[in-house]
Amino acid sequence: MFSKNQLGFLYMFLSVCVFSIMDLIVKWSENYPVGEVLFFRGLCGLIPILSIIPKDRYINFYRTSRPILHLKRCMSGLIAIVAIFIALRELPLATVVSITFAAPIFTTILSIIFLSEKVGFYRWLAVLVGFVGIIIISEPGFSSLNIYYIYPIIFCLGLSYVSIAIKKLSSTEPIWLIGFYFSFSIMITSLFTIPKGWIMPNLTDSILLSLVGVLGGAANLLLTQAYKFSDVSLVTPLKYLALVFAIIFGYLFWGEIPTFKVLMGATLVIISSVIIFRREIYLKGSVSTSRHE
Repeated sequence: MFSKNQLGFLYMFLSVCVFSIMDLIVKWSENYPVGEVLFFRGLCGLIPILSIIPKDRYINFYRTSRPILHLKRCMSGLIAIVAIFIALRELPLATVVSITFAAPIFTTILSIIFLSEKVGFYRWLAVLVGFVGIIIISEPGFSSLNIYYIYPIIFCLGLSYVSIAIKKLSSTEPIWLIGFYFSFSIMITSLFTIPKGWIMPNLTDSILLSLVGVLGGAANLLLTQAYKFSDVSLVTPLKYLALVFAIIFGYLFWGEIPTFKVLMGATLVIISSVIIFRREIYLKGSVSTSRHE
């Protein structure tokens, strides 16, 4: 029989694995319009979410007392997911994953603005270290005017506000309702891109595109369970296994080998994130950031 902490580790590990496979499929889907991939993410992402709605909420599961905050969460989430989808197509997998680890840095900054949190010396030091890491990773892109290096940073900004919004919403709203509105908004928004030309996928590609949604929805549920059974400080370090998977997948499928600068920058970003999480636990004010895709 597993202990709660062991279950937390298991759920976090499974979440990282599922997210990594989803990233792999998104990168593979470069021949399909981003809007079309988003449609599958939204539509099929509803499947795992709808499966956990309580029976007594089947009729009115969509009701909420905080529609404006849901709208803000969905808009910031849409910005984040579009940015990460574009980044995954245009940049090496390990590079994208490395920069996304900087999300807690931006969450720290936004928490000052939206939650009026006080940030001390150590967390500001962590923010500085993290930004140095981002600059090291992105420097080749900035020097050659590769605009795609901006997209993982946009993702971090969007995800940071998502984390703030979810922290507020979760005080009154069930996690499945938060996920439902996000997936539904992705699906509806993606329909506006049909005039730009969608491609009819074959059966194999349809299955793979559908997996983007199913995996994304399932990974978020696994992540939620991980935080439910174990302390954030115990399971969060497992998230950095995503870089290992990104390096392996990138090499096997696209022949990508991360440069020394990427690995060094990723190390600084990870150190920064660990400091932030440690300080949040110490101060009893944890603000967790998950993928929420």
